[in-house]
Amino acid sequence: MKEKIILFCDRAAYWSLILIPFSVAVAPFFSSFFVSFLFVNFFLKKILKKEKFFVKSAIDLPFLAFVLISIISIVNSIDLRASIRGVFKLVEFGLTFLIFIEELRDLKHIKRIVLSIICGACVASIDAIWQMQTGWDFIRGNRIDVNGTIGLKRATAGFPNPNVLGVYLSSFVVFSFGLLRYDLDFLSKLGKTKFNLLRLSMILVLFSGLFFTFARPAALALAVSIFIYGIIKKDKAVLALLLAIIFLFPLFAPKSIKKWAKEVKYRPAILMCNADRMNIYRNSINMIKHNPIIGVGLNTFSKNYHLYKLPEQEGAKTSDTIYAHNNFFQMAGETGLLGLFAFLWMLFCLFKEDFSIYKAMKNKGLKLILLCAVVSLIAFLINGLTETSLYYSRVSIIFWYMLGFSLALKKFINTDEI
Repeated sequence: MKEKIILFCDRAAYWSLILIPFSVAVAPFFSSFFVSFLFVNFFLKKILKKEKFFVKSAIDLPFLAFVLISIISIVNSIDLRASIRGVFKLVEFGLTFLIFIEELRDLKHIKRIVLSIICGACVASIDAIWQMQTGWDFIRGNRIDVNGTIGLKRATAGFPNPNVLGVYLSSFVVFSFGLLRYDLDFLSKLGKTKFNLLRLSMILVLFSGLFFTFARPAALALAVSIFIYGIIKKDKAVLALLLAIIFLFPLFAPKSIKKWAKEVKYRPAILMCNADRMNIYRNSINMIKHNPIIGVGLNTFSKNYHLYKLPEQEGAKTSDTIYAHNNFFQMAGETGLLGLFAFLWMLFCLFKEDFSIYKAMKNKGLKLILLCAVVSLIAFLINGLTETSLYYSRVSIIFWYMLGFSLALKKFINTDEI
């Protein structure tokens, strides 16, 4: 009986890890279910087998420092319950990447995870395209989003709004693009012509879905990611594609965008962030100035925001309860500069470790998957310059999932074939 339970838990954890990225595209219930299912089966299996729970990783110390500083910040919290919920959320994120590092099994497991990511991105992109044509998405029945300022129609697919969809797609589209462009040899068995047609079709679908969000940080993330691929892979065609996109977009952009850009006199800061977000950033900096060490308390930024609002010009006033629309301002506001430095320390350790794994990796296919995972993380962080992507419950799991994926590949450094 014990062996059967262990076997069930083992298989449940295996498939939960595969299904998490795809489930994010469908509904928050499913992604939350598979994350919870992963945790329960992982711990039950470990208890029954009387094994150690976690292996060590390169980011354990900075992540622990970030969690401890976040807990200390609660002394300034005006909402203890909200802060405690924030601590539990951090624990969930930590468990996600730690379990991933330990539970990634073999090459077949890697391939299935890769396909789950690509399929999820394709489904969300097709849904976005469908929504632009019909006015509603086929997953959750969401109506198309219409910008109240300029009347621009934007796709949301099954996500709360276009920007959240942009965070999801930019992270997984750039991951998928790297593999579709440079590898996925296990699909090439279809034959060269069929494979190339399938690959091109998938790339067009993915890029179209992302385009219809009209999310500026997602577009920036895509551009930077394409540039990284072009430089590292020495791919002149990809760099030419990037230049073509940059120069052609102003010509083919919707009229409402062109009109709005002219009205704001093509000012780069306004084009990227809007005037109201510039005010949010000013107010966020004011919050940080008043609480520079440990912040106002974990998970209480929006509850404290109104206390630090500076005078705002008409037409760009901000709500009294709002997120920072920047991961780093939000983090520094809630956990102070100490919390922000701990997170940056974690990122430094993460990318340093990933670079070491990349250099040591023997297999070209696995090396590419690692590169794509790192570029996906970079895309997510770029989104976080004008969005609080790490604080959106629907998509925050993506960062920690891909973080765990990149570090878990270390165990395959000496693998020769994929």
